[in-house]
Amino acid sequence: MANRTFDQFIDDIHDAEQGPHIVAFFDFDKTLIAGYSATSFLSEQVKSGAMSPRDLRYQVGAITKFSTGRLNFSGLMAATANVMRGQAEFVFEELGERVYRKRIAGAIYPEARALLDAHRSMGHTIAIVSSATKYQIEPAARELDIEYILCTDLEVEDGVFTGEVISPTCFGEGKRTAGEDFCEEFEADLEDSFFYTDSEDDLPLLEVVGHPRVVNPSKKLTAISRNRSYPVCNFKSGGRPTLSQIARTGAIYAMLPTSMALTAPLWAASGNKRTALNASMSIWTDFASAFAGLTYDIEGEEHLWSHRPAVFIFNHQSSIDTVVIGKLLRQDFTGIGKQEIKKFPIVGPALTYAGVVFIDRSSSAKAIEQIKPVITALTEENLSVCLAPEGTRSRGKKLGAFKKGAFHIAMQAGVPIVPVVIHNSSDALPKGQHIAKPTQIKVTVLKPIKTKRWTIKTLNKHVDDVRQKFLDTLGQSDTL
Repeated sequence: MANRTFDQFIDDIHDAEQGPHIVAFFDFDKTLIAGYSATSFLSEQVKSGAMSPRDLRYQVGAITKFSTGRLNFSGLMAATANVMRGQAEFVFEELGERVYRKRIAGAIYPEARALLDAHRSMGHTIAIVSSATKYQIEPAARELDIEYILCTDLEVEDGVFTGEVISPTCFGEGKRTAGEDFCEEFEADLEDSFFYTDSEDDLPLLEVVGHPRVVNPSKKLTAISRNRSYPVCNFKSGGRPTLSQIARTGAIYAMLPTSMALTAPLWAASGNKRTALNASMSIWTDFASAFAGLTYDIEGEEHLWSHRPAVFIFNHQSSIDTVVIGKLLRQDFTGIGKQEIKKFPIVGPALTYAGVVFIDRSSSAKAIEQIKPVITALTEENLSVCLAPEGTRSRGKKLGAFKKGAFHIAMQAGVPIVPVVIHNSSDALPKGQHIAKPTQIKVTVLKPIKTKRWTIKTLNKHVDDVRQKFLDTLGQSDTL
């Protein structure tokens, strides 16, 4: 076994040939995502009442037989297909989207994203090759911009499952066949291609690719890799959070009111509440970054200070963005948040004390009235404002649609907009997760955009232009 660091895995990609004739095959479970998508699917079906007790017993029995070697994979899939017989396909497509949002979006390995990005930079073709069904895979594939999916297919006629499995299944030798057929169809070179997997079940494909790559391996594959000198890497971001990570994440939120209490005497001494708030923000974001294990790679940092006051807008991937933005802006700013945050324990009262404006998003009329203090803060108090034009956190890293509130505010106040592009805060704390992971946060601050000549008539175009700057910086295409 050739244990490799993650950086060495990335270097191997950059040392390979460029071009689409090189394929990067990725297994799905425990390779692109932590855990097993089938378990998440079954759990969601049970919780939603979509699976009867009888079908559950039947399915669990088949899984037990498979795990103990008394049933092969084709038999397991036949049992699964039998349970699905007569059900509408769209039900499982919707189930897949729901499972992705609740369970899988936050389970995508940051290391997997980095490997995908490295292969894309070399112009390689990327494909998921998995024994799972497309209903488990497709939502994540869209998030990761992976076009090609090789998987186990179930027969559907007139939008309804027939109860049959399409042979061969994408397991064992079937996965090797799928990889070979794919390379033949796309005139790719299998002997120069990569395959990333965690399981010994995938040996048939591992044995024929030029660059076998073992990640997060089972004990059996670890032993096999040692004998065959397969490169091995364990992703550090997976697995259950440690007690230390749990305690450190808790400290992030506990430190917010603590920092405000520590700096309150500055308000009494100076008679200026803003002086105390600036100090507390600096203390909190420094400590919170340290507790969470956040480091920063900031491009365009000078734009954070060149034009103030300003409206700073950022793409919202994670609840850790509050720390990130606070760390960047440091002083003389306020924020806008949704009304619901005001009710959060600890955080809500602290942000209220800090002067954050909370907007009732259920009523446009109320929202317009509520932003008047923001205009005052910009024009009379020389405070900058920060907010997320998406209005809510995204699932993963895909940029959402932009609302116009930030642009109206900047235009009315006559101040510039400064786009703050956060590349990967979802790696530190994905939506749906609660424990922060150490991450180097990459941020690109774009040049300030003047708004004094903007009009209501041209506002839609300005919003689209600014959003396109975010997309270009993130390297994303517009999928809305």
